[in-house]
Amino acid sequence: MKTRHLLKVAVSLLGLSLVCSVTACTAQSTPPKSLLALSKGDHVLAIIDPGTLKVIARVPVGSDPHEVIASADGKTAYVTIYGGGSLHELNVIDLVAQKPLPTIDTKPFMGPHGLTFAANRVWFTAEGTKTVASYDPATDKLDWCMGTGQDRTHMIYVTPDAKRVYTTNVSSATVSILVDSLIKPKPNPAGFTQPPHQDWVQTVIPVGKGSEGFDVSPDGRELWTAGSDEGIITIIDIASKKAIGTIDAKVVGANRLKFTPDGKRVLITSLRNGDLFIYDVESHKEIKRLSTGHGAAGILVDDDGSRAFIGCTADNYVAVVDLKTLEVSGHIDIRGADGLAWAVRP
Repeated sequence: MKTRHLLKVAVSLLGLSLVCSVTACTAQSTPPKSLLALSKGDHVLAIIDPGTLKVIARVPVGSDPHEVIASADGKTAYVTIYGGGSLHELNVIDLVAQKPLPTIDTKPFMGPHGLTFAANRVWFTAEGTKTVASYDPATDKLDWCMGTGQDRTHMIYVTPDAKRVYTTNVSSATVSILVDSLIKPKPNPAGFTQPPHQDWVQTVIPVGKGSEGFDVSPDGRELWTAGSDEGIITIIDIASKKAIGTIDAKVVGANRLKFTPDGKRVLITSLRNGDLFIYDVESHKEIKRLSTGHGAAGILVDDDGSRAFIGCTADNYVAVVDLKTLEVSGHIDIRGADGLAWAVRP
């Protein structure tokens, strides 16, 4: 009886070993360049091979994920858990090990939404508290914040030197330009002058109603944003910090806007009707209006400008658009697809 029992144990261990061996063989490592896509439906971050368009891993995230960004070394992803302005989490994912890391509590900054990575820090908007803030992974601390005083501070862009921050304020129909400036006080009547000090200065620029998605041109000269209410594109000259033109694009339901890497085209998604609007930057004319489904949100463009990836939330997929033919060339199944980002390891 004892011999028979030992034989059964040995067979069981052998089976377990085979299962583990097969699992190890079928597990796929994260490629050096990965497409990251958030699923609002399944509450996961999908890691996708951009060559094969196959999902190689799904990592759980919080209950209302909206935007994702990767660190400069491509090893870590950060996800905002939004909750309509009520939640207060940044989820952190190890992209190499394909597993969650400890969550960052953003309190007192509520409703983190838009985010980016610049100067080795994570920058995000906190819609519920009308602020923008930054998190330093090296110190594990929230190390900077500034209030906008505007309603629904939503998306964010930070220059590589972290000296300028741009945000859209959806309900206020404004764009905030925040600049890290050296302030030189004027002499007072007694002749005493305080030493200069660093300060952040905000310029608020009116734009189209419901402006949410925006982007800065690759040359850094212009900021384009599209308003969802009337579908008007507003163009801002960054040097003068003034609106220099509008385009009556009728991009009703505009959600995200992105320049192509060469700066010649602008892509705009409509969450209301699922169309992708493609505009010529120089002429301000529409090139094409392409149906991607029933509701288009996040936009990501290949570095070589060959493809665009569109998070089609209502259709439960990421649409792949060939930017040479301007046609949809494929789909990646992601339930409630929204925020997209690249993760690139050197």
